Order: sequence, then structure tokens, then C-alpha cells
Amino acid sequence: MRGKRRKIDILQKLNIYLESVNRPFSYSQLLKSLQIKKDANRQAKVAAAMDALVKEGRLALMADGKYKPRMQGVEITGIIDVTGSGMAYVESEQSDVDIFVPPHALNHALHGDTVKVFVRKTSRRPEGDVVEVVKRARTEFAGVLRKSKHSATVIPDSRHMHVDITIPAGQVGGARDGQKVLAAITEWPATARQPVGRIVDILGAPGENNAEMHAILAEYGLPYKFDPTVESAANEVQNDIKKELPKRRDFRKTTTLTIDPKDAKDFDDALSVRRLRGGCLEVGVHIADVTHYVTPGSVVDEEAMRRGTSVYLVDRTVPMLPERLSNGLCSLRPMEEKLCFSAVFELDKDANVVAQWFGKTVIKSNHRFTYEEVQDIIDGGEDDFSREILALHQLAQRLRAARFENGSVGFERAEARFDIDKNGKPIGVYFREDTPSHQLVEEFMLLANRSVAELVGKPKARAKPKTFVYRVHEDPNEQKLYSLSHVAQQLGYKVNFGKGAAISSKLNALLDAARGSKAQNILETLALRCMAKARYTTSNVGHYGLAFGYYTHFTSPIRRYPDMMVHRLLERYLEGGKSVKADEYEALCKHASQMEVQAADAERASIKYKMAEYMQDKIGMEYSGTISGVTDRGIYVEINENKIEGMVLLRSLREDFFFFDEDNYRVVGRRTGKTYTLGDAVRIRVDNVNMEKKQLDYLMVEEDTEKDWEAVGEKRGQKKKTGRRSQKKS
Repeated sequence: MRGKRRKIDILQKLNIYLESVNRPFSYSQLLKSLQIKKDANRQAKVAAAMDALVKEGRLALMADGKYKPRMQGVEITGIIDVTGSGMAYVESEQSDVDIFVPPHALNHALHGDTVKVFVRKTSRRPEGDVVEVVKRARTEFAGVLRKSKHSATVIPDSRHMHVDITIPAGQVGGARDGQKVLAAITEWPATARQPVGRIVDILGAPGENNAEMHAILAEYGLPYKFDPTVESAANEVQNDIKKELPKRRDFRKTTTLTIDPKDAKDFDDALSVRRLRGGCLEVGVHIADVTHYVTPGSVVDEEAMRRGTSVYLVDRTVPMLPERLSNGLCSLRPMEEKLCFSAVFELDKDANVVAQWFGKTVIKSNHRFTYEEVQDIIDGGEDDFSREILALHQLAQRLRAARFENGSVGFERAEARFDIDKNGKPIGVYFREDTPSHQLVEEFMLLANRSVAELVGKPKARAKPKTFVYRVHEDPNEQKLYSLSHVAQQLGYKVNFGKGAAISSKLNALLDAARGSKAQNILETLALRCMAKARYTTSNVGHYGLAFGYYTHFTSPIRRYPDMMVHRLLERYLEGGKSVKADEYEALCKHASQMEVQAADAERASIKYKMAEYMQDKIGMEYSGTISGVTDRGIYVEINENKIEGMVLLRSLREDFFFFDEDNYRVVGRRTGKTYTLGDAVRIRVDNVNMEKKQLDYLMVEEDTEKDWEAVGEKRGQKKKTGRRSQKKS
């Protein structure tokens, strides 16, 4: 009886203590409060009770080994977004708002992890504690190794990584102090403040091009090389064209051309053209038959699925498929017989589709054109294939006109690109143009993608549409459209967005009006931000930006895994196969969409790095620029001649104390009333280049009196303040 009473007393004391405590406490603090520090038997019973309470969810065991009582609340699962300071927010489909997680409540969660969070309602906002890391987003991080006499630490590059990684002796892998390395987290003891890891690769010296590009890929969880087993499997794939010939439609004697960038290494699409009786033209859109060589469940297929997409950094392509396939077997190189999956159209003179056919083919490309060569022909140059090129061009322009009449939105934002020397150093800036030669290829690819999606997705009589992979794009965000119209009015353009098709027509009218002015880049950037992100899904909702009711990706299987999925499904359904399970393909679509975002983020990071590198030797130089953004921290300015953006910190504006006027997209001097507004022309000096953060700091030299009066002054009806009336620019 006596022992039983003592057990009850211990649990009673424990419950009383837990009801009274409202902050984290250590095990030793608990034992001291219960007055059992010297009783090993009772300590063991308390420890068992505490473990049970943690499992029940009444207590949370924190990363520092302390226990935290749970307040009344709910538990949700979501993705955590961690800042460099350790503050975090969890986004979850189970909550309408993001859940704030303070640094002490992360419980070893890292940026991008899938976590369970215990959520409490506070007077200000929902707040929670991470109670479990369900799935790590990644375990490998690039960073700089710092070695001391008895230990080593990797300081990660990622701005989202709030902790360093401890590297035990013997796990450094031959890396030297100061080198950029790739570290893999191997464990994170419950009471440790930092994870423990090992060096898995030495990237090189900080600032060295390959090291920095590999570090960018690692930062976004993207591979920069293939595992030898994948390379080996790809090298074993056989080319069996002769066996395939009897099973395929033969286009080897039909004029067939590829049109690609001058530095392209893989060619996944080709166009054939043949005149028919009655004045129609047969155009074949021939796509590399990647899935003939890459079978489902193979080592190569699993790797392609995991990668999801090729990644295009400033100075390199990181392919989805090994070179043996991407640049060899599957690449539609000129004068070589190649296996394709094709969409063949019979088009009248107005580009109406009279007939269409889809199936497996064999082709032999007659010539490889670059966009520049095709543009030269369109502009009047002579070539052996001028007739074919001009016929395709005329049809493409009619397809394009019909698309825009139907509500397609046109963006022509100038994108800066770099000329790179053999060491990866940027030596010049140029801008990618959207020329009729690009449009020629684009329109036929869009036609093929749309037609394949309609073939499978459009409802048949009494038949339920089969599971398919669509590329969808929802309607634009109404609040962001309102903000765009407000900015446009600030820049002198009147626009009032309606609903449905009216939005796209008014958006096109605005972009057309701004084309050629300094406001063009800003308005196109803001217009793009209004658009929802395109994604892959089995639930078709159409593509708003293209104004297509059905759309998919069929035309780039060498560089996009969803296109391989589409090829397999189309082949299955053309042969009369049953519909596949939607859940399995929806999961693949979600992963492919996520990998596309990560690849795009890495591409942008590489551009930002090269921009900073290009400006390294230009500190102190002055440039004319345009204000491209304003925040409570500073003013973003884009240099006119090269589109390189940097920030003028508000604290660097010495003439006054400037504050951010969010409603009017400007900063205002409190004493002088001077304003810096989105779209204003300014003069800046390059002040600092931070290669580690990929950031540029500018200083304001003086407000440029030569404002963009075509985009601003003329439309506002303002006059230059020079003491006399000045002429407006035409």
C-alpha cells in the first residue's frame, strides 16, 4: 500500500507542476521542484511518465532538451519557410493564414521541410511549435568550410539556412579551410543546437565559376552530375531504328528542318513541310521519341522523374537525361535517321486545321537552322529552303493572330543574357529578342500541345475523359490586377480591368501602349506577377495566358519529364488502352511542378550572380536607370543599358528622411516632400558588389531631369521644371 501511495503522490505532484508552469523547463528543474533529485527509483518513474506525456501530446520536447507544456490548440501539417534569422512560417492547406513559428520552436526543422505544427491562437496571429519533421526537403547544403584545431564547421550559402553544420574529425574528406564544399547532414541529436554532417564533395575555391554554379544548384536541391550507374545504364541503351521502321510512318523523304538557338546541343523538335493538292500545306511537328529509349521504371527513367526538368544556368545546361540520350540517340541531328512521336496537320491558307494525325514516325532532318538564319530568310535573304521557311512563317503569323484575337496575353519583356568567356566570366550583355523566327517555332509547338490535349481531354459522346497530364494556368489575381492598374495610372496609362476575356484584351492594350517606353519593362514585370503560376495537373482548368481550353506539354521530352508522361499516355490511348489512375499521375504532376520552380529559382540565382560578377569592376561608375521597385528598405533601380538591377538604400539618401508610401509605389522625403516613384528616371553610381549575397548597392547621384516623357510626362501632361516651357518628345 505504501509504495502504491508514493506512486500516486509522484504523479499528482507532476500534474500539479505541469498545470502551474507556462514556460519551457528542463528535466533537472522538474526534479528539483518535485524534490526527488536523490531518489533514482522515483526519477525513473517520472522519466517514464514524461515520455508518455510527450507521446500523448501534452508536452513537447524541444531541440535544447527542455520540455514545453502544450496549450489548447490544433495540429496541422504544412511546408515551413525559414528565414536566416530562424523565424519561420508554415503554409498549410489546413489553414487560411500562415502559422508563425518562433526560432526556439523550430525543433530542428529546416527550410522547405514538411512539418507538423501545434498551433495556438494568440491575440495577434496564429503561432505554433514544430512537433515533428515529417519529411526533409533536403539534407545536402553547399557552403564554406571553416576548420579549427579540433573541429570543423560548414557555413551554408543558403539564406534560409539558419544553422551551421558541425563536421566531426574524420568526416572532412580532404577539404581545406576556406574551400566551398557540399555537406550532407547525417544526424541531429535532440539536445544539439547544430546538425552533424560530413563532406560529400569539394566544389572548389569561393569565386571560382564551377564552384559557384555547383553551389547554386546545391542550394536549390538540384544535382550537378549523374550517378555512374545512371550514366552506365544510358550507355547501354541500343539504337534499333531498323527494327522500328515497319511500325512507323516514314517522313525521311519529306523536307524536314530544325530551328534552334545557335548554342543548342540537343534538338527535340523538327518541322516538316509538304504542299498538298488543293493549296493546303502538310506540317509535321516531330518530337524526339524519348520514351522509346527510356522505359518506365528503368534507372534512367527514375533519375529523369526525380530531376523533373533540365536546368539552364547562365553558362551551362544541366540535362535531365544523360548525354548519350539528350545529345545523341534522341537528338534530331541533321542527316541522321531519328525516331519521333509526331503531330501532323493539314492546314489551309488561313491556318485552319483541315485534318490531323498523331503517331510514331521516322524522320531525317535536311538542315539545322539557327533562329538568326531563319530571321534572315524572313527578312528577304536567300536559301535553298526559303520557300519552306516562308510558307511556315506565313502560317505561324496567322496562327498567332488568331490566338491573340481569342484572348491570349502577350509578354515581350526584355531579358538580359551574358556573353561568357571560357572561364565562365561575363564579358558582355545582350538581350533575347522575340523575333518572327522564334514565333514560327513557338506557334507550331503551341498547336501541337493544344491539339494533343484536345484529342485526349475533350469529352466524347457518353465517354468520361481519360486521365491525362495538363499544363494549366488559372485566372489572374484580382488584387494584383488592381495594383497593376494603380501603377499604370501613376505612369500615365489609363486601364480598368473587367472580368474574363475583357481582362486579357485590356492587358494586351496596356502592354502595347507601353511597348518601346521605359515603362515597358516595369509594367510587363508587374503584369507577369498578376498571373497565376502555370503548373501540371490531371484536373484541367484551361490555360488563361494562352486562352486555350486544353493545353499540355508534348514537345520537349528531352528536357521535361511531364512531356515523357504525355507521350506514354498518348501512345496508350491511341492504342485503345484504359485510363490510368489519376492519383498516381497527380503526384507526379505535383513533383514536376515543384522541380520546375526550383530550376527557375536556380536559373535566376545564376543570373543574379553573373550580374554581380559583371559589375565587380564597375564600382564608382555612373549610369542612367529607371526605378523598378520601391520598398521600406530601399529603391530598386534597373540600369537602362544592361537591365542590371541594384538597390539604393533609403539610409543612403542624405538629403532627407525618406519613408515608404506603399499605396502610391513611391518613397517620400518627410521634410522636403521629394519623391522617388516607380518608373522615374534616375542617375546612379555603383557603390558596392556583394558576391556572396549576389547583391548590388547603388547610390543616387541626382534625379535625371530627362525623364521618360513619352511614358510619363506626355501622358500625365506635366512640364519639366526648368524655368521655361520645354517641348515634349514625340
